[in-house]
Amino acid sequence: MDKIIEVQHLSKSFGANEVLKDINFSVRKGEVVCIIGSSGSGKSTLLRCINLLERPSGGQIIYKGENILDEEHDVYQYRQKLGMVFQQFNLFNNHDALSNCMVGQIKLLKRSRAEAEEVAMNYLRVVGMEQYINAKPRQLSGGQKQRVAIARALSMDPDVMLFDEPTSALDPETVGEVLKVMKQLAESGLTMLVVTHEMGFAREVADRVVFMDKGVIAEEGSPEQIFNNPLQERTREFLKRILDQ
Repeated sequence: MDKIIEVQHLSKSFGANEVLKDINFSVRKGEVVCIIGSSGSGKSTLLRCINLLERPSGGQIIYKGENILDEEHDVYQYRQKLGMVFQQFNLFNNHDALSNCMVGQIKLLKRSRAEAEEVAMNYLRVVGMEQYINAKPRQLSGGQKQRVAIARALSMDPDVMLFDEPTSALDPETVGEVLKVMKQLAESGLTMLVVTHEMGFAREVADRVVFMDKGVIAEEGSPEQIFNNPLQERTREFLKRILDQ
């Protein structure tokens, strides 16, 4: 399988605080990688470094064989290839659901309005939001907003979808509808990198699970290995604490 993204010796500091230390891992085409760990372990910072919302302090991010941290690399072009789904949805409040999914296509991909609408409608159908195309974000529940946000990211035809704790801001009853959509996307072969505290999702859907602790990758492996037979004491402690809640 082709590596789409490879992170090599990545580090990130905010002042004297080293948040990421010598991170090495890769994401292959069609793979679902879940990153788990306690709050403050560096998971979201890693995701924000991968899509360059934060500039890494050191190391390399290899995308399709090229280091995108090289000066001559077109950051905007690279970022278009990564779909990003945030905790807080980040929808345009003055646009309805359909328009939210069209704006980026028209502005950045230079698609015609007709083509952008066709693509947007297709993905709104995929996430089960086709009946809400005229609704503004304020008229939608958290779970519905997140499904629109997923459709919007998919409409840009990304190579990889990045999810930053996509269910953490949702009511318990709407978490399931978002996880169901994400599971369907995983089954369709979409390449996904997911920061999540939903252990059931990681266990069931991930091809590989990465456990982060205090800014390092403490352990990575198959869901079966990480959940049933973790090698590291820190991994065992974390899972015991989370799964016993």
